[in-house]
Amino acid sequence: MLLLLQTPTETIHESLENYYAEFLKVLPRIALALLVIILGVLLAQLLTNFYKRRFQQKSEDPLMSKFLAQAVKIILIIIAIMLALKVAGLDGIATGLLTAVGGGAIILGFAFQDIGKNFLAGIILAFNRPFNINDTIKVDDIFGKVKELSFRYSHIKTFDGRDIYIPNSDVLTKPVENYTADGFYRVDFTVGIGYEDDIVAAKKVIQEIIDANDELIRDKEHENFVIEDELAASTVNLKVFFWVDTLDYRRASRVLRGLVIRQVKEELFKRGFNLPADIKELKIYGTEDAIPIKFRNSPEFAKEEKQ
Repeated sequence: MLLLLQTPTETIHESLENYYAEFLKVLPRIALALLVIILGVLLAQLLTNFYKRRFQQKSEDPLMSKFLAQAVKIILIIIAIMLALKVAGLDGIATGLLTAVGGGAIILGFAFQDIGKNFLAGIILAFNRPFNINDTIKVDDIFGKVKELSFRYSHIKTFDGRDIYIPNSDVLTKPVENYTADGFYRVDFTVGIGYEDDIVAAKKVIQEIIDANDELIRDKEHENFVIEDELAASTVNLKVFFWVDTLDYRRASRVLRGLVIRQVKEELFKRGFNLPADIKELKIYGTEDAIPIKFRNSPEFAKEEKQ
């Protein structure tokens, strides 16, 4: 009956006083909960930095060490938040918060599909990846050396100096060619000799050159050899195959290949083998005027030069 005699202003005033009194009662627990969260975050950061250094010292995989360090940090922060809510007497809120986070994650997953897809691909690649830092790879039409790995993209440095960041979802779903996975790569090139030349002798000369090169790989599984490849229009084409160490892909596949080509060309020329260019056939039909041709070593040409 007394409540009915109170005015609305008095009722609001009394309610505010009650809420304020209750707030003062729970204030220490709220302060303690905030302290738990702050200490938890600081502790998580310290432990993360410590474990990150340990992971990087023992692991040669930077992406895996980064993933494990971040996982430790997130787990510790979640534990600190749960403890803080329990200290504050808000166990029910903790359950509701977890439910809300789960629902929010689903909504955000639909809203940011590409980002979520790349992040999940980065987690998968952290445990199962077809390449490592400094490997030379090709993804789609992008060719270069791996410089950095993260949860959203892979940083590729092309050999012409471009920095390309490939989304991890592309790395996971598209074919990846790794040129340096086992450290061996087979290089080849074609050399053409004249039809009048001795094929067996030319092959022997080339084989001696690649056998004498100490920078080439040769063992039971990696054989260097020369084969007849094609009867072209003006040459008999020989194809040369040899294995190189791809620790430095550019040096092995480009510089060393060019060195072997130069040695082969110079040695074949020294041994008297003909290395003809493409032969062009010129046809003159009866309805057209003749084209006068003089050879440089002909007497008429020499006489004209003297005049």
